[in-house]
Amino acid sequence: MSTVLEINDIIKQNKDNPDFKENDICDGYHTFNELYEFRKLYNAVLFNEWAREYREQTSIEGDLPDYCIAKYDVHKSWKHHNGEDCFGGGWFIVVAVLPTGQISNHYKASDWDLFNIPVWHTAKYEFDGHTPKDVVERLKSLTKS
Repeated sequence: MSTVLEINDIIKQNKDNPDFKENDICDGYHTFNELYEFRKLYNAVLFNEWAREYREQTSIEGDLPDYCIAKYDVHKSWKHHNGEDCFGGGWFIVVAVLPTGQISNHYKASDWDLFNIPVWHTAKYEFDGHTPKDVVERLKSLTKS
């Protein structure tokens, strides 16, 4: 049986192999593709809900204005705070600012319409350096409120 490190090495060694599809790797229940799709949709539903709460409070219909402040400050942009295109283009960033700090993810351009949240020319805030572990802790803190 391979160790996690050995499996990770196999994935890294095969990154340039067109026949190797790492996103089809399965844990016996879900592929990476399925898990990424779940995460994206959970993220969209949550961010949209935070923005919807603002829309209901202000009776705004349709697209939200750039100045919108949702329950938590959520927005999307094609550019990072420094003005550079996300990953050189074709990607966008979604950001929420929680009481404990930022959470963010990048998605492909084809997913733009899943997020019905305010749009900014550039991400509103400089990246605060959060790690995946930080995001987990920041989201966990909301389950206690």
